[in-house]
Amino acid sequence: VQLQASGGGLVQAGGSLRLSCAASGRTFSTMAWFRQAPGKGREFVAAIRQSAGDTYYADSVKGRFTIYRDNAKNTVYLQMQSLKPEDTAVYYCAANPSRIVVSGVHLSRPYGYWGQGTLVTVSS
Repeated sequence: VQLQASGGGLVQAGGSLRLSCAASGRTFSTMAWFRQAPGKGREFVAAIRQSAGDTYYADSVKGRFTIYRDNAKNTVYLQMQSLKPEDTAVYYCAANPSRIVVSGVHLSRPYGYWGQGTLVTVSS
């Protein structure tokens, strides 16, 4: 089982990027993105559950980021717009085979699988 994240890079403030996370080996009910900025802890960004396609966002990215998935490709995406320097971080995709309850989607612990991370740098 593997989660392969890609799409990071350097972008100017106000720009856009799309991250991809391709899963192989099995399917996942809940998939998410977390990020870790330099010198800070890992924080929740967004999650999507397969059932009904429910999506959840951190307040800091709501309205700017969109998470969606292509089940046929077993891939989850994070479309990021209006990027800010404070969005600079290593972004990690996470996934769990079973559904994670709403109260737990923002926590790291329920996710059993993690990708390697992709660096997003937003310049001012």
